Formats: sequence, C-alpha cells, structure tokens
Amino acid sequence: MNRRRFMTLTGSGLAMLGGGRAFAQQPQGRLRIDPTEFRPIPIAITNFVPGSPADGDVSNGVTQVITNNLKRSGLFAPIDQAAFIERISNIDVAPQFQNWKTLNAQALVTGRMTRQPDGRLKAEFRLWDVVTGQQLAGQQYFTSPEYWRRIAHIISDQIYEQMTGEKGYFDSRVVFVDETGPKERRVKRLAMMDQDGANVRYLTRGADLVLTPRFSPNSQEITYMEFGQGDPKVYLFNIETGQREIVGNFPGMTFAPRFSPDGQRVIMSLQQGGNSNLFVMDLRSRSTTRLTDTPAIDTSPSYSPDGTRICFESDRGGRSQIYVMAAGGGQAQRISFSKDDNNATYSTPVWSPRGDYIAFTRQGGGQFSIGVMKPDGSGERLLTSGYHNEGPTFSPNGRVLMFFRDPGGNGGPSLFSVDISGRNELKVPTPGFASDPAWSPLLSATAGQ
Repeated sequence: MNRRRFMTLTGSGLAMLGGGRAFAQQPQGRLRIDPTEFRPIPIAITNFVPGSPADGDVSNGVTQVITNNLKRSGLFAPIDQAAFIERISNIDVAPQFQNWKTLNAQALVTGRMTRQPDGRLKAEFRLWDVVTGQQLAGQQYFTSPEYWRRIAHIISDQIYEQMTGEKGYFDSRVVFVDETGPKERRVKRLAMMDQDGANVRYLTRGADLVLTPRFSPNSQEITYMEFGQGDPKVYLFNIETGQREIVGNFPGMTFAPRFSPDGQRVIMSLQQGGNSNLFVMDLRSRSTTRLTDTPAIDTSPSYSPDGTRICFESDRGGRSQIYVMAAGGGQAQRISFSKDDNNATYSTPVWSPRGDYIAFTRQGGGQFSIGVMKPDGSGERLLTSGYHNEGPTFSPNGRVLMFFRDPGGNGGPSLFSVDISGRNELKVPTPGFASDPAWSPLLSATAGQ
C-alpha cells in the first residue's frame, strides 16, 4: 500500500462538544496509566455508528479491530458489549456517563463511519473520560474504503497514546519468514503482515532460502539475506515497487544485515575464513568500512536509536556474548554477564527504539530465553523461556517484543509477543509456520518520507 496516497486522505481534529476547544489544544493524556501495572483499565468501546445501512459491515469491522488491539496490548480490558446499558446512536450527543460508571468503565470510545459522495470513507471517533465527563480526544479521517483497517489501527494508537502518555504501535507491519512443507524440504518465503496478523503479503516465491529480514526506518525497504545459488547475499527489497538489488558482491558469505537509523547505511557480518567481522556499507556511495578485525565470529549488529553505538554478538571471549562499541568501530565492551549460569550464552541483540533496553536470546540450562538488559548490561530480566525461543524484535514504542518459538519435533516455529514486563505472552496469528520476525516503525509516523 502506498502510504503517501493513504495519508493525504486523513483529516483533522473533531471539535469538542459543548463549545469546548479542539482537542489539539487540550492538555494531553488526562488519564495516565503506568504500562507496568498488572490491572488492565476497563474501557467501553461502542459499535461505530454506520452513516447508512451500507456502512454497517465496515463500522463493525473497525469496532472489532480497535477492541482486539487494545485487549491484546494487555493494558486495557474492553467491557463486554452485552453489559452495555446505553446504546450510542449519535456520537454528537454527549453520553449518559452514569450508565458507564455503573459498568466501572474508566473510558468510553464512540465513533461513526460514513461513506462520502466521492466514495471515500469518513471515520470519526471520540474518547471520553467517564469519571469527569470530559472528551479526551476527537478526530476524523478520510480514506479509501480498502484502508479501513489502517484507520482502525490509527484510532487505536490515538486511544493508547491518550490513555498511557506513550505512542502506540498498532499502525505497523511485521516482516517474517513464512515456512511451509515438511521439515526436511521446508519452503521459506519472505512475507509481510499487519502487526495483528491481517493482510498477509508474500514478497518472494520461495525458490531460495531467505533469512533475517529487517525494515528500513521509513518502512519502504527491507534488507534480508538470501541463500540460493552460491554464497548467501544481502538484498534490498522495495515494498512498493517489488524491485530488489544486491547490497554488494562480497567475497564470502554475508549475514544479519540491518539498516542504520537514518536509512543511509546497512551494517552486516561478512565471513572470511573461519571468522566473521562487521562491515558497514554506505548505500549512496556503496563504499564499505570494516568495523571489527578479530579472529572470532562477530555478527548480529544493531544500532542504537541515535546511531552512535552498536550492539553485536561475538565469541571473542570464548562463548557467544553481547558487546557494545561506537558506531565507527573501536574498542568493544562486553555487557552480558549471567549471574546464575557461567555457561550461558547470549545472541541476537537488538536495541530498543526508546534506547532504554537491548533485547537478546539467552541459552543456558537447556532453555532458550528472551530477555532485556540496559545498554550498560545492568538490570537483566528474562521475559519468557522455552525449548527454543529466538530472534526478538521491538514494537515501534519499545513496549512489546515479538519473537519466534520452535517446539521441535515435526512441528514448526510460531510467532509470539510479550510485554517488556514479562507478562501478556500471546501467540501472533500467521498462515502457517513463521520465524525471524522484524517489526516496522510506526507507519503513520513515517508517512511522507
């Protein structure tokens, strides 16, 4: 989908009822919740009112997507509509708040979907503080009918931000490796979907093995590794045009590519003999700079959000551990030190978009764990453990991790998500087996780039 086309159709703020000021002028986030709290906030999400009978299906669809988004976040507890006392038929009339207080709702969402004469959809929503009776947000959007799910995700993000004080993550995509067929002849295709598992799109045909896909900062390109005829090579794939190109013809195998925060460079691991080192390529000049030079395996590099540092995986100390160094190379500092298992190894580090954590895979005691630690190595926390968990990737707001789990045997890998507090672990729906997820930035935040 062309985001430029989509976002030029979005609209403006919805005025407050009762002669109040537009929401954009109001203090943001009257209702604030701590994302680490274990008690989800009760919220009532009413069916969006259809502008005409023909708009009923899309109205119900938007309502359901918003409800599912907020519920899956683990921070909200949508109230069963069967308990509703009041039925909203006109969102321009203030609700009877006592009816919602009776249900213990702390917030109320109302909305309307109307088909315009030119064929576009007009989406409107209001977010109410049930306790004070104040409108916290009001917005309207115009878009083509086929983009109704994106509107639902954007509205979900608006609600999330007003209620938590932090950006949401619902209007985003996930690229992953789709796996089909028997284990000994597994076909692996590059695939992309919305963060909730909808709108799956296959980007490669599966003729060659694909690994480690990663989004560019503007979500329009993916870099990944493909193992076909000859050595593995790193490719760039343009989502909108479907065109792809080789990043560089390196002698030997290249692994684990990832974009720099400004999208102008790709950092990767290049194998030479029995060891591998980190290299960065400037995508404009195609010039390559070597960052490490050790008789070890350095791989899985990931930039800090400001682009000044890199975390990566290396066995230079004997076992695979996580190191941090300046983005231009130089001395690296080891940051992973298990307090309870001297034999534990660490891999697949990735820096949070917020800059506050580095996520990793830890192997030890027969378990694969997904965890986080601060960039200086302190505050390590394991979020989930199992037979084979691997490949964490952060949501755009840095509050949720997605990873894949392979139970072994005749089964295959599946995608899961977990909050950085270690709770609310959920399976992510995919058409079949899936591995190597990578979360995009927030699409609405990168529109126009």
